[in-house]
Amino acid sequence: MSTGTGQRGPTVGARRAVPPGDSVLRGRALITGGTSGIGLSFAHALAARGCDLVLVARDAARLDKTAEQLRWRYGVDVETLRADLADRGDVAAVAARLEDADSPVEVLVNNAGRGVHVRLLDPDTTEHESALDLMVRAVLVLGGAAGRAMRARGHGVIINVSSVAGLIPMGMYSAIKSWVRTYSESLALELAGTGVRVTTLLPGWVRTEFHERAGIRASSIPSGLWLEADDVVAECLQDVEKGRLRSVPSKRFAVLAFLAEHGPRPAVRRVTAQLSRSRR
Repeated sequence: MSTGTGQRGPTVGARRAVPPGDSVLRGRALITGGTSGIGLSFAHALAARGCDLVLVARDAARLDKTAEQLRWRYGVDVETLRADLADRGDVAAVAARLEDADSPVEVLVNNAGRGVHVRLLDPDTTEHESALDLMVRAVLVLGGAAGRAMRARGHGVIINVSSVAGLIPMGMYSAIKSWVRTYSESLALELAGTGVRVTTLLPGWVRTEFHERAGIRASSIPSGLWLEADDVVAECLQDVEKGRLRSVPSKRFAVLAFLAEHGPRPAVRRVTAQLSRSRR
């Protein structure tokens, strides 16, 4: 894993925002998967609030390009860490960065992830195991590192990106995101009263590169169900400020999430089976 601390780039036309005095979203934010999709939207939204950034991703060239653009646009410091979070050594290095008391991270966004387009009965479990390393083990290790460091300082924010898919039985990805949701709520209980907030983000279908990379036929999803990443992140950050443990952006997905979680399980399974067939 290679790391690099970026210097502040050109500030022509850039304005460094000052967050409200009582905002919990301040200081330095570390975002995994911060160069695309929801992660990139978090980077823009937090930089616009005046947060310095630590971006974590696998593609070094894309990291450098994204960092330069964010420095120029917002006048914030942007540090880059090239890391594959399915690799235990790289995860340990990112965890060490979160626990660095000399350059504290006040906000962690556990966002890195990918689709899992392999059946549970596939005899080759390689992709399943890699997904568990990336979206379970890395979230556990980084959440723990950030939680300990933030608890010692008495403040901080952890945002763990789950999914509405975690409320329905749709294969390995759903199982993983269900774990993220339960883990996040459990972490919030452990950190209660310490000044550290934990929020779980459960987005629905968001227009990003994610579905193309996962091999999902996006055309099968009704157009009215698509969300924009910037809108998802804006609503999530509002929920963080309000101290909410869970954020389900958009009223339509809030209703769908409620039905998926509280509706009769046989009905939920039938709808999920139909949805799974339409995406193949």
